[in-house]
Amino acid sequence: MVVKVGSSSITSAAGGLDGERVDALVAALAQRRRRGSDVVLVSSGAIAAGLAPLRLAKRPRDLATLQAAASVGQGLLLARYADAFGAHGLTVGQVLLTQDDVVRRAHYRNAERTLTRLLALGVLPIVNENDTVATEEIRFGDNDRLAAHVAHLVRADALVLLSDVDSVYDGDPGKAGSKRIADVRTDSDLAGALVAGVGAAGLGSGGMTTKVEAARIASAGGIPALVTSAALVSDALAGTDVGTLFHAQPRRTAARLLWLAHASSPQGRLHLDQGAVAAVVDRRLSLLPAGVVRVEGDFTAGDPVDLCAPHGGVVARGLVNYDSGELPPLLGRSTRDLASELGPQYEREVVHRDDLVVLP
Repeated sequence: MVVKVGSSSITSAAGGLDGERVDALVAALAQRRRRGSDVVLVSSGAIAAGLAPLRLAKRPRDLATLQAAASVGQGLLLARYADAFGAHGLTVGQVLLTQDDVVRRAHYRNAERTLTRLLALGVLPIVNENDTVATEEIRFGDNDRLAAHVAHLVRADALVLLSDVDSVYDGDPGKAGSKRIADVRTDSDLAGALVAGVGAAGLGSGGMTTKVEAARIASAGGIPALVTSAALVSDALAGTDVGTLFHAQPRRTAARLLWLAHASSPQGRLHLDQGAVAAVVDRRLSLLPAGVVRVEGDFTAGDPVDLCAPHGGVVARGLVNYDSGELPPLLGRSTRDLASELGPQYEREVVHRDDLVVLP
């Protein structure tokens, strides 16, 4: 079971960790461990924990100060968890990840191997975004999406997303008449749902929107996901009817493709002719240079890019095999001609079908 907790659920409004909240969360997770479940905790809170020691009154906006706060707070966060879990006889291990670790093959396998081995040794992994060195990764809701991908990495049976709101509602949960949405099997069950909002403590970076998105990523990969509040964690882990349950979808999508569809940040656009659109979308084939008519953006090989139809709409996303500067002379030409003129290294796809996802 993968459990994700947000900053506002374990920190105080003034900044710094709230010991009572941390202890309550740890007690619930330790109880689940005693019942025989492996548990992975994805915890926000490093930046928030670093505010008080740095005498910062609120979450900073500039990247350098965010990274500094994460550097100070990460040690405090892990130390607090180590003490709390230690009181229950449990050993914890820290795993810091970035988006590359869930999409690039070598990184993905390494992260999977590390987490699997920690669990086999009886260690409870505590995962966080590597905010100290991350740049693009420090953004709205990353740890929610990260938790969904961690659930895929460890082949979890369930994902639990905890915040300070107990469910997804069909209106403002603070107003009379709003109703809890108990089950989500398709997107139609979310029609009219209120999914925006921020943590009450104002120290987190995500809201209900990112939790719904993370739950969709998990359920699309065959993993049920529960969205509820940290105050109800014991009930949630005991299987009580709380929160909003996103039921697992019957067809499981590969984790890397889920990242491409839901969490990646495209670095450019490739505009395709109609024949290439049909090949990619309808026949699920690789994208070849012959089908690309225009290149936008500044990207390097391995970056995610959007694939666009002649009318400009995005139809797919994939990991490109060329730098943006390499592509223009290759457009509209066959791989056979390119290999003959430029060498065998050019007889490759622009985007391989295994690194491509068709978007609705």
